[in-house]
Amino acid sequence: MCMDFISIFSIPLGTFGTTEIVVIVILALLLFGGKKIPELMRGLGTGLKEFKKASEEEKDSDSTESEVKKEKK
Repeated sequence: MCMDFISIFSIPLGTFGTTEIVVIVILALLLFGGKKIPELMRGLGTGLKEFKKASEEEKDSDSTESEVKKEKK
């Protein structure tokens, strides 16, 4: 009984075809307009670049801290 309830609301992910992608792009154009989409993508790119930079800095600081701890021993 419980499995039937879960299977009713399960959504198969990863099955996007060409038609679905075209529909999503058309809906995005209708919702945001042609001028707003490049601004949104630029902001998304900037955010991803900052995230990658911060994660690389975190990895560098972690490796530096581990090297300092090894030198102290």
